[in-house]
Amino acid sequence: MRIFCAVGCVLLLLSGCSWLGSGGQGEISAVSPDGRNKIRLYLNPLAYDVLRDGRVVVSKSRISLYVEGERLSRDVETTAPVVSTGRVMGKFFPSVYKKHKVFESGYETQVDYGRWGVHLIARDDGVAYRFETRMPGRIRVNGERADFTIPDSRATCWVHFTDRFGCEQTKCETLEASAVRTDSAAKRMIYAPFAYRVGNTTVAVTESDVCDYPVRNFDETESSFGEAAFKSVFAGWPKRTHRIDRGSKTFETGGRRIVVDKHADWLVETAGTRTFPWRVFAIVDRSIQLVESDIVYALSRPSAATNDVSWVKPGKVAWDWWNAFDNKGDPDGCTTKTYMRFVDFAADNGFEYIIMDEGWSEKLDIWKFSPRVDVPKIIEYAERRGVGIILWMAWAQVYGEEEKVAAHFAKIGAKGFKVDFIERGDADSERFMWKFAEECRKNRMLVAYHGSHRPTGMSRAYPNVINYEGVYGLEQMKWFDGNPGILDNDVKICFTRMTAGPMDYTPGAMDNYAIGKYPKREAGANARRGHVFTNPGSLGTRSRQMAMVALYYAPLQMLCDSPTKYERNRECLSFMARIPTTWDETIGLDGTPDSYAVVARRKGDVWYVAGITNEKGRYYTLDTSFLPDGEWDIEMFRDKYDSGENAKSYFHTRLGIRRGESIVVRMAPGGGFVARITK
Repeated sequence: MRIFCAVGCVLLLLSGCSWLGSGGQGEISAVSPDGRNKIRLYLNPLAYDVLRDGRVVVSKSRISLYVEGERLSRDVETTAPVVSTGRVMGKFFPSVYKKHKVFESGYETQVDYGRWGVHLIARDDGVAYRFETRMPGRIRVNGERADFTIPDSRATCWVHFTDRFGCEQTKCETLEASAVRTDSAAKRMIYAPFAYRVGNTTVAVTESDVCDYPVRNFDETESSFGEAAFKSVFAGWPKRTHRIDRGSKTFETGGRRIVVDKHADWLVETAGTRTFPWRVFAIVDRSIQLVESDIVYALSRPSAATNDVSWVKPGKVAWDWWNAFDNKGDPDGCTTKTYMRFVDFAADNGFEYIIMDEGWSEKLDIWKFSPRVDVPKIIEYAERRGVGIILWMAWAQVYGEEEKVAAHFAKIGAKGFKVDFIERGDADSERFMWKFAEECRKNRMLVAYHGSHRPTGMSRAYPNVINYEGVYGLEQMKWFDGNPGILDNDVKICFTRMTAGPMDYTPGAMDNYAIGKYPKREAGANARRGHVFTNPGSLGTRSRQMAMVALYYAPLQMLCDSPTKYERNRECLSFMARIPTTWDETIGLDGTPDSYAVVARRKGDVWYVAGITNEKGRYYTLDTSFLPDGEWDIEMFRDKYDSGENAKSYFHTRLGIRRGESIVVRMAPGGGFVARITK
């Protein structure tokens, strides 16, 4: 169990905790240092609620943990708990993050029944709770009740929906939505982060420190008594699986996906003495402040003291797959010559890496290089030019051979892996992700997890886990159906998905289309050879695509388009190439999930401000009061008056200002802007 800096009930009021009742009855709470956030634990029956400035933002919700067929809950205990309290203080300096320093400040309360307990923490940016156990040997966790209840069933919600298979095979790349059904219709599944607004408060529901445990999803539910209660859903342990490519053909080893045929009626067999995932509620006054929240990262387990991560190098990536190997098409462009071209492009423009996506090896066999691609030669050439090589592979190629894969490809000079098609959220897939992260750390290799769920804090323990997908990103444009909802999605994910951590959206398209003008994709056998697949673009303006490079936090930021198209647009390329991928400071300036998002980020003494809107055009007044005193130069890419019709059209302007002056910026429908601000 955790040791606190202050222990004992006599310190409860001094350390941000209150305890009402006697003999373990009543409620126990933890209050944030600023006094605004409170999480209360009710002991009989075991439940919690959350308050902001005295107003309930999460209504009373039942919780329990089921271990070895026993429900761990206060109402089955006969003894009063031991209550320990304390204050967490201090700060740390991440090597790869959206801020230079992160404060751990918060008040903690632990309710301990000996064999198990509940841990509360209240921070200025939110609250969380988790179960802890102290039992001998290994235990089987049969289930967990980790529900939450919105106090107003009419509250506006921003969610990701998936279908019922989501608890088994995690579908984590769907458009955001703004409505939760509370009628008796068939229910959908919701996966975190889930955000909603009650009164003047926005809450994002997610989790942190998920290790050797499944991730949590929710069932959409019915309202009652004016509230909306959401039931937690966890994938059981995979009891039987099979390996496939894209169709029905199965593989004894390898393959693309490892699909679950049958789940056990329990979640995981694990260590009896352990902490379980934090159930996290990020809480802010203005929705845009969610981009500043550190709670997921701060509550994650730190890296080992001996873990030297100075070699972890974030940066920008030239990517081959989205632009079909420099717009040549697959397999025409997947050759040694093409990759040499990508290496030269990356080196000439200051990109740290290229990704060699699917095609560098024989189909689904990472132990045999494609006869068209001389991987050792490419790695050697890239090394001479100061560019690192990251190799794509399906997780079925790695699963069970984590140590061998990491050691082998480190030996030939690769710098990391993009591991794809995980598409599960059970405890077995989590074990894989943590194990492979460790093997890659040992070999000084980076990892980007694709086709995976949202991050849950692993990157603090393993900074070499440098990015995650789990987002409806620009890859969708290769089979885009014309739905302008993607413009709303692009805004909403700043408030939901990005609250959990970095996201690999892969921005930077140079072919830009106005709403309703995106070309149709070819059908049938021509689809993978057709124009849209080989020459995809983006919905919305050029300035929007450039803004996303600074707006979306991604330590490994993949710029999606081809060297050929970037070289035709050098003015835009030069600007994007200078944008950092990690930051010293992040400030949410303005916006709401249903309108627009504007964020300021600082690296050293240089600021970037980026904003995007949904399909509604608008004027935005940029207040520069966030800058330090003095005079500043602004270089800006912004929409022209005709950008709503000619999406490639933009202004590239420069001007001087003093701190506190305002600039009016027009964002076209599906538009945006990005500015670089220097002294």
